[in-house]
Amino acid sequence: MIGKAGTAIAGIGATEFSKASGRSELRLAAEAVRAALDDAGLRPADVDGMVTFTMDTSPEITVAQVVGMGELTFFSRVHYGGGAACATILQAAMAVATGAARVVVCYRAFNERSGRRFGSGVRGREPSAEGVAMGWTLPFGLLTPASWAAMAARRYLHRYGVRPEAFGEVAVAARRYAATNPAAYFHGRPLTLREHRSSRWIVEPLRLLDCCQETDGGQALVVTSLERARDLRRPPVVVAAVAQGAGRAQEQMTGFYRGDPACPPEIPVVARRLWRDSGVRPEEVDVGILYDHFTPYVLMQAEGYGLCGPGEGPDLVTGGRLPINTHGGQLGEAYLHGMNGVAEAVRQLRGTAANQVPGARRALVTSGTGVPTSGMVLTADG
Repeated sequence: MIGKAGTAIAGIGATEFSKASGRSELRLAAEAVRAALDDAGLRPADVDGMVTFTMDTSPEITVAQVVGMGELTFFSRVHYGGGAACATILQAAMAVATGAARVVVCYRAFNERSGRRFGSGVRGREPSAEGVAMGWTLPFGLLTPASWAAMAARRYLHRYGVRPEAFGEVAVAARRYAATNPAAYFHGRPLTLREHRSSRWIVEPLRLLDCCQETDGGQALVVTSLERARDLRRPPVVVAAVAQGAGRAQEQMTGFYRGDPACPPEIPVVARRLWRDSGVRPEEVDVGILYDHFTPYVLMQAEGYGLCGPGEGPDLVTGGRLPINTHGGQLGEAYLHGMNGVAEAVRQLRGTAANQVPGARRALVTSGTGVPTSGMVLTADG
């Protein structure tokens, strides 16, 4: 019931999104954090909590030192890559709600294009406990995230009788928004279905343009009490509900034997809590920020979170009833493990987005799918 405790996102900040930042990941983190604090009208000395991802190479304490913060009373990290995006806000909201901290900064920064590229998969990595489960699939050539996602995508097409062109519609819609978003890497570069179909196969049924881009950059967000946020520089965005979830027999992205791969079971775990705790119904959502590491998962999430019925995801995307990924998503704006999606939801509810949805009051934000995940319902204040 964190959302009922009166917490809010009070500031957002990011670096530029590029393919070669030319600076360290620590510097990217520091730049994003400073920008978020400035957006909120706060000083580094006001911060006493920090949250990031286990994959981030810039420790909370080091970022605090570089930015010039004082004492910290709370710091933590969340596992599972993109599945952690909304969970960083959960950690921050719990810290604020329980008094463990008063102002918490959540951040993610990496050189994911010019440095370590997550799309390269498991080649050359050290063995791990999490990797043991993958050992059942690696011998059959399933070595990369795209190959794992392709298995679920194929099942989705089979179960609902959907044609692969539906995935292209997701990519085209994302790039349409990115083309009019000055912060997006693909600003001014929309995509056609023909261009999508002409892109090379990665792992059938996924083409190159079904896979999110790789990005250098950083994103940060400031979480504090709603009461305090109302006295700061920007209109607060209320954390109405935020939750984490893992399904039975959950693995990373290779859980092909835990129910139907076309319906990732971690999604209902999060969805039930979000709609219950927020008091918002799926049909009341004004904008959806759905984690788009691969196009098929946008359709699966739309259905799993109840934005439409099973198999109706393609119609939702093409019908325009609900604006989805108005910043261009990770397909079009940047791949920051979903943190830039949280920032877009904040902009929409402030009324400052590049592709503003008129009168937006409620947003659903989701995190990485196929892994232990998290999600969030944000609302405008008042």
